[in-house]
Amino acid sequence: MTARADAFVRTQAMLATTIAEIFVEPERVRVELEIGAGDLATFAGVLPDALHARLGLDDTPLAERAAGFFAETLVLRTGDGVLLRGGIEAIEGRERLRRDDISGEVRPRRDDEAEEQVLFVALSYPLATRPAELSIESRLGASVGFVAYHGGVAVNDFRYLTGRQRLQLDWDDPWYTRFESRSLRRQYDAPMSGFLYVEPYEVRKEIVTRPLELQRWVDLGLEGVAVIPPDAQEELLRRAAAFLREHHQVEIDGRAVPGELARIHFLERTLRTSRVIDPPEPLDVHAAVLGAIFVYPTEGLPERVTLDWDLWPERAERIPAATVDQAGSLPIYLERDWRVLEWQNFLQRPVLPTLRAIERPASAVERVAGGAAWLLLLAAAGLAALGAVRRRRGVLWWGVGCGLVATLGLVFGSPSRLSSERSAAVVEGLLHNVYRAFDYRDDERIYDTLAESVAGDLLEQIFLETRRGLELQSQGGARAKVQDVTLVSLDATPAADGAFTARTAWRVRGSVGHWGHVHQRENAYRAALRVAPIDGRWRLTEVEILEEERVDPGAP
Repeated sequence: MTARADAFVRTQAMLATTIAEIFVEPERVRVELEIGAGDLATFAGVLPDALHARLGLDDTPLAERAAGFFAETLVLRTGDGVLLRGGIEAIEGRERLRRDDISGEVRPRRDDEAEEQVLFVALSYPLATRPAELSIESRLGASVGFVAYHGGVAVNDFRYLTGRQRLQLDWDDPWYTRFESRSLRRQYDAPMSGFLYVEPYEVRKEIVTRPLELQRWVDLGLEGVAVIPPDAQEELLRRAAAFLREHHQVEIDGRAVPGELARIHFLERTLRTSRVIDPPEPLDVHAAVLGAIFVYPTEGLPERVTLDWDLWPERAERIPAATVDQAGSLPIYLERDWRVLEWQNFLQRPVLPTLRAIERPASAVERVAGGAAWLLLLAAAGLAALGAVRRRRGVLWWGVGCGLVATLGLVFGSPSRLSSERSAAVVEGLLHNVYRAFDYRDDERIYDTLAESVAGDLLEQIFLETRRGLELQSQGGARAKVQDVTLVSLDATPAADGAFTARTAWRVRGSVGHWGHVHQRENAYRAALRVAPIDGRWRLTEVEILEEERVDPGAP
């Protein structure tokens, strides 16, 4: 087996006993603390008097303790050294928020997790001006997991708050607000990125960008806008798609080809995955990100594909990019004087999806001949027995000869009823060909390919249900590519007119690539099928799905 992985810089910061979220706003810095029971003594400076006394600490009143806390424990200063004098806005007990152990996203509490109470404390540090730099210094004895936000943009991924950290603030565009320490920079901090997916029958170009970057070249209606409302997003996406269609030229085997817009959506990107924001919601203009996918149909697998990156944000020196094929993802950075993203076919054993040849069903003549062969075999047995009893060698040899002819006909002919093994081969081949039909992008070609394996009114049902099973709704309809179909079990029963029914189970393993990642997924099915000989081919005529299960629930 081959395993592929994405690398994550993982810490336990989001699982720390105490969590701090720091929000830089135009008139203040707001800090929200979730203090676990084990860290209460460490935050003695902001504990209510009653709780402070219950812990057996001294009787210094909260107002006095808080002054020392803001000046000596959790200290915020402007770049020129001015101390920000904070205050306590709220203190209350509440249930701890559960967070994803990679991305730090808030998630529901699982049934097997006990409720945990924390002390929630909201602090406020007023700003007299908008400083260019902010110093955040933690003199706490506890390990605190934290994330900072500026204008709706997450400045860093979840990390530990230690020592003194300098935050360079960009009030015009908070996307470019950065911690001085590189270890505190978020993974997805590029304003634009691009990806090429090369697969049999299609090449896909994906562009991930901030709409605010595109506003430099095309009017998306963002001038002076702080929030993009839902009712303005459809028109914005339409304009962005029309603009991007004319840029980032793709060449396949030396020929420039036009792309077809497949999807364009607003995205939410995290360390674990990226998802389409659906239904629409108000978006901070600085944090908003959209993803556009353009498709280029091909015949088979090309030898060389290039993408010419011709749009450069003013403040970006490098553009993260990657080519993705059956071997995995090859990341790279594009630069202004090296702007062509190139893929070449170095695959040693490329897998080109093909339809499977399936044993043809017995014709009416062959079914009659098969029945005649059994009658001949019975007659041969009777002649042999008669010749042996009456000692007539001629009759005996006639019986032996007829028996040999009948046996050869049954062994080398096309029997009217399939064995269990041959029934399994027919069903597995039909399932393989049904899924392979979706390697094509054009609906008409998919229908034509399905018609080789599916009959009658079932054709439309199979088309719709199989496509639904392969699409990821959280990714705006991105379609998984099937890698293999495995028949797990089959119990076949002969039916009239040479058909057979089967209760069967199978698994489908595939992969889906989107926004720079390739994810594996596997589904398991149980179903009742009816397979009949139609126009000289085996075809599915009835399918009843009894059970459908996602085998890999951890994938997106």
